[in-house]
Amino acid sequence: MIAVKPKPYILPVIILSQFACTSLWFAGNAIINDLTEQTGLGIEIIGYVLSSVQLGFIVGTLTFALLMIADRFSPSRVFLLSALLAALCNAVLLVENMTVLLLVLTRFGTGFFLAGIYPVGMKIAADYYEKGLGKALGYLVGALVLGTAFPYLINGSQLGTDYTLVILTTSTLTLFGGLLLWVLVPNGPYRKPSTQLQLKAGVSLFKIAGFRSAAFGYFGHMWELYAFWAFTPIALGVFNTTQNENISVPLWTFVIIGLGGISCMLGGYFSQRSGSKKVALVALITSGLFCFLSPLLFQLPVLFFLTVWCIWGMAVTADSPQFSTLVAKAVPTELKGTALTLVNCIGFAISIVSIQLLLVLVEQIPSSTLFLLLGIGPILGVLGLLKNGS
Repeated sequence: MIAVKPKPYILPVIILSQFACTSLWFAGNAIINDLTEQTGLGIEIIGYVLSSVQLGFIVGTLTFALLMIADRFSPSRVFLLSALLAALCNAVLLVENMTVLLLVLTRFGTGFFLAGIYPVGMKIAADYYEKGLGKALGYLVGALVLGTAFPYLINGSQLGTDYTLVILTTSTLTLFGGLLLWVLVPNGPYRKPSTQLQLKAGVSLFKIAGFRSAAFGYFGHMWELYAFWAFTPIALGVFNTTQNENISVPLWTFVIIGLGGISCMLGGYFSQRSGSKKVALVALITSGLFCFLSPLLFQLPVLFFLTVWCIWGMAVTADSPQFSTLVAKAVPTELKGTALTLVNCIGFAISIVSIQLLLVLVEQIPSSTLFLLLGIGPILGVLGLLKNGS
């Protein structure tokens, strides 16, 4: 096939749309104090809010993967419809007298339709960038990370004094992102649609050595990532209490998560020179080391503590787009969307286990030791990546 150079605005539009739409992911977490007042729940509300989004995403990605939606239908249209429905689910958080059931359902719905945004966005990028995919996905996942962090920035600013503005802003952004991509990004030149439904496609993918390698590395990465993000505000609060400091939890949570977006982009550049596998390995090993050093970090002076936590926030995300690149390159063109969606599905299922484990232990062991358990993921991810790789 003759190489086709995408128009210059294609990647920026995909990046902007991904950023706008994934701002929904942690919108509930960013207003956790307001939701606590409405529902009367305590710290367990963190589990309800985040795990219901993750569970919705898992069910959504499983549905999208089994039905091969991203490979059988126009990805841009799937992205648009998912954005509209996800924004609607997010807006339900504005309902007065929020109940636990409604909270779980609306966050579940948000997660379900995010399955048509995050992996589908990567599928769209793969349809346009056959060469330099690691760099393109570095920008794209970086946008996801910044979108995830964005609600914390809103909540830490003057707008955060009214939690409804957080919800209105993220829902409006999502509508904008969905429409922008649908209008400006048609089907890519390397798209090869599947003409029939293959319900056993997921099973056959695991027979491909390169796919297994990338998938198992990604699964280890996901054991750590979302639990790290979810418990970073708790870690900052513990540091404030034990060290008698007064750092802004929402603003520093935004900085720590947001810097991961920059590291995704940097990793994309390094992948051009060193390869996606090497970038993923270095990032996994680095974040794993921070997991095992974490109890010592709470004893550092505030400047060193924040610096190290920011570096950890960069390391924990830098491998994500490179795993997606390895997955996309390892499978047939007509199954790229299904492959990306499937590994997302399993990876996010794993993230629920690690989040719930930490929630069970948070009141039973010192908070400074919680992050030790996250080191299991990077260890297994490195072993899987090395064992199954060529």
